[in-house]
Amino acid sequence: MTTPTTDDSTPAPTGERRTWLRDHSELGVCVLLLALGVLVLTDALTMDVDITQRGPVGPKTVPVVVGAGLLVIAALLAVDVLRGGRGQAETGEDVDLSEPADWRTVLLLTGVFLGSAVLIEPLGFPVAGALLFWGAAFALGSRRTDRDPLIAAVVSFVTYAVFNNLLGVPLPGGPLMGVL
Repeated sequence: MTTPTTDDSTPAPTGERRTWLRDHSELGVCVLLLALGVLVLTDALTMDVDITQRGPVGPKTVPVVVGAGLLVIAALLAVDVLRGGRGQAETGEDVDLSEPADWRTVLLLTGVFLGSAVLIEPLGFPVAGALLFWGAAFALGSRRTDRDPLIAAVVSFVTYAVFNNLLGVPLPGGPLMGVL
């Protein structure tokens, strides 16, 4: 009968592998930054550019710099994590990590957001935005039915006016198009 040996050629048990992955979870951010950098660079380098551009700086410059920066940051972060660097825990928020996630709030916010995305075309931004702001306030715990709809309507109309009239970003007005 032979005794099991613990040399480097034997695979690590799954418990140790999970612990290593948990200790190096920041590598997921590195992968995300790497993928985003490759996507930005691929898009920038395959961009059609008009030959009549003026000067050495064209429309490809900023995306190439941003994509290269993302790749450099991903590499530096990966080296730091593999050398034992760890991100600091959030100290600015009062979050108890032992408590489970509040999935009701997450699902309510998701529903409100998707509902406003569906309603923005038929109802217009002012109405859909007001429903979005009111629904978000309700999902996050506000139960002031006398005040919240009014605040949501004011915020939505001001946002519509700023984007549509001052910034020149056309937003759908819906049935209120002639009134606004």
